[in-house]
This record gives sequence, structure tokens and C-alpha cells, in this order.
Amino acid sequence: MQQSNFSWFSIFRLGLVQTALGAVVVLTTSTLNRVMVVELALPAMLPGALVTLHYAMQMLRPRMGYGSDLGQRRTPWILGGMAALAAGGTGAAMATALLASNFALGLLLAILSFMFIGGGVSACGTSLLVLLAKRVSAERRAAGATLVWMMMIAGFAITATVAGKLLDPFSPERLVAVTAGVSLAALLVTLAAIWGVEGHQTSTSSPADGAAAAEAKPPFLAALKQVWAEPDSRQFTIFIFVSMLSYSAQDLILEPFAGSIFGFTPGQSTKLSGVQHGGVFAGMLLVAVMTTLLKGRAAASLKGWVVGGCAASALAMSGLVIAGLGNLHWPLKQNVFVLGAANGAFSIAAIGAMMAMASQGRGAREGVRMGLWGASQAIAFGGGGFLGTILADLAKWLIPSSGRAYALVFALEAMGFVVAAWLAQRIAFGKPAERAVSAPVVADAFEQVAV
Repeated sequence: MQQSNFSWFSIFRLGLVQTALGAVVVLTTSTLNRVMVVELALPAMLPGALVTLHYAMQMLRPRMGYGSDLGQRRTPWILGGMAALAAGGTGAAMATALLASNFALGLLLAILSFMFIGGGVSACGTSLLVLLAKRVSAERRAAGATLVWMMMIAGFAITATVAGKLLDPFSPERLVAVTAGVSLAALLVTLAAIWGVEGHQTSTSSPADGAAAAEAKPPFLAALKQVWAEPDSRQFTIFIFVSMLSYSAQDLILEPFAGSIFGFTPGQSTKLSGVQHGGVFAGMLLVAVMTTLLKGRAAASLKGWVVGGCAASALAMSGLVIAGLGNLHWPLKQNVFVLGAANGAFSIAAIGAMMAMASQGRGAREGVRMGLWGASQAIAFGGGGFLGTILADLAKWLIPSSGRAYALVFALEAMGFVVAAWLAQRIAFGKPAERAVSAPVVADAFEQVAV
């Protein structure tokens, strides 16, 4: 039986889950990072490696999505994932406190905890997106995605503010208590928010449907190969990787660029980052409003925003190239705002497209598709910032002028956005689901890559 679409209140409730997820993640990836480096005087490489481990664990997203596909119930995976995330967050705080007195034991606990964090984010986040994809109407997808993502960012901001006050005066015991309190609150909020939202799916299947049911539940690797064999799913995976790699590659070099080339102080460069985030919010809101107004043409408009947002991002990155080549009168702040707006527009449209495409292809594979795309995004984000710094250092070594070195890196990122726009243009958003997809050659190629 077809279940009804979610109301705005139901979408808001699922947004609370994202708020809770963001609350735990911000403590583990930002606050604990600072404590390890500043209070404990440990090498910055240690928290960097732990955060990278958290991203690496998100390669499990396709497997988590497959698990939720088997039972066609997302609520247990959302709750289980949040429980794992809460346990990992609390364990990470305990590990940080333990590092000062017993480094080996603290490190072991930290590794285990960050594995739980990555696994919890994978299970909870993937299943939440699948639930949204299956139950949010087409005309509400971009606006719904914007609401849910802004609520996650609100979780970042609220937790950082409240926890920051509670952590003073700092002590390891206070760190553990605050983190455990936030983790428990996140779990309780998730339980209250998700309870009863999904409902119960009824089935009127007959024995004649047995073969179809068996076909819908193949082994995981077979299901993954089937999804990879779908041209749109495969190309969308590549698009997400290329676009998010370009998106994240400038994260760690934009502020140093503003400082070394334009003479910005640390405070000014931090404000510049705020200008960029303001642009991201503006771009997201613009797409949410416009795609909601277009309604019947939602799928087509999403594709236009994805392609147009990537193209606009390339143009904005080209502006930074001009700035790096020595134009010190270039309107840097305005350029950065436009870059943020373009990034926000294409990224939220891509999430809306992701929701539209989750059921596009062979049936009962929504979780595998969403997991594959989520893993692609996590890998790109995990490696993008680091890759940007490597390219900047390499360019400085090859090119005497720092400005020209930064310009080269920005030019490469602009090219990445151009490639992403080209890939998105070739993807069909919103095609009806198909029962089978035959692409044995591609499936065999995927099997070789997977090995």
C-alpha cells in the first residue's frame, strides 16, 4: 500500500534528527580537536587522522542502506545509528581525557569511538535521507532538504554556543560530562522526533510475488553491482565526487590566501569565512523558494539549479584566479559571497535531486543508492580539504609567486566545477523506477574496480 507524503510538520520532525546528529558531530570533530591540540599539546595530525577515520567509516553507507532496504523500515536504522553516534561521541570525550594520563589506552579508545561515530552517522544519515526521498513530494524536495540541512547547521551552532559556556572553566571531567549530556539529549530528541513518523507499511502480496521478492533481496555485492550498472546512478555518484571535491578543496586555503595575498588579519579572514557561509545560506534559500514555486516542473528545475550552480561556482572560482594573479583591487568579499551562494545553490539542489533519484532504477534499492552517493560525498569531503592544501604547497614550491600558486589551485577547482556541470547535464532526474536494468559489461567492470 502506498504511504502518504510527509507534511511540513513531519519534515520538521526529521530535521530535528539532523539537528541532533549535528550536535554530536560538532563536538567530536571541532571541540575535541581543539582540546587535543591546545590543552593536551598533541600533534594536530592526531585529531586530523581521527576525523579522517570518521569519514573513511562512511564508506559503509551503501551497506547500511542495503540493510534498511531489506526490511523496508528506516526507523530502526536511524535510532540504531544515533545510539552508535552517541556512544562514540561520549567515548571520544573519555578517550580525550584519558590521553593525558594513559596515551596508549586513550588512543585505542579514540580509534574505536571515531569508528562508532562514522558508522553511526552512516546508518542514521543514510536511512534518514532515504525516508525523506520516499515520502516527500517532488515539489517539496528542495525546500525540505534546505529545512533539514539548516536544522543540522543549527545543531552545530547551538551546541557550539551552549557547550562552549558549559566547558568553562575547562577540565577533562567537565568535557566528558558535557559531551555525554549532549549525546544523551541527541538520542532522546531523535527518539521523540522519529517515533511514529514512518508508520507501518502494509503489504497485500500474494505467493505469485515470491520470485519478485527474492529478486528484490540479493546479496549486498550483487545489489551494489546492480545499482552501479544503472547509468544515472553511476554518473550521479561520479558527479557528487567531482563537485564535492571541488567544493571542499578551498576550505583550508581560502583564509590563508586572503591573509598572504590581501593582507587580511586573522579576524578579517574569519569574517570572510562567515561571508562565504552567508552566501551558502542565501543560495540554499533561493533554490528552496524557486523550486517550490515551480512545483510541477520541480525535477527539471532541480537539474537547472545543479548545472547552473556548478557553472556559477566555476565563474566565482575564476574570479579568485584573477585576484591571485595580482589584482589587489578585486572585490574579494563580494566574490567569496557569490562563491558561497553558487555552492549553496548547487549542493542543496543536488540533495533534492538525490531524493528524486533514490527510487529511479531497479526497485527496492533506495538505500543502496543513497548509501553509494553518501559514501562518494564523504570520501570527497574527507580528501578535498587535504588535497587543496597539498596542491597549494606544491604550487608554491613550483611557482615563486604565492599569488600565482593560489591562482593555479583555484583554476583547477574551477575546472572541476565545469566537469561537474557537464556530468550533471547528462543525468536524467526524475525518471520512473524500473524493475530491471541490464548492463552486464558495466557490472563486470565494477566488480573489477571493487576488487
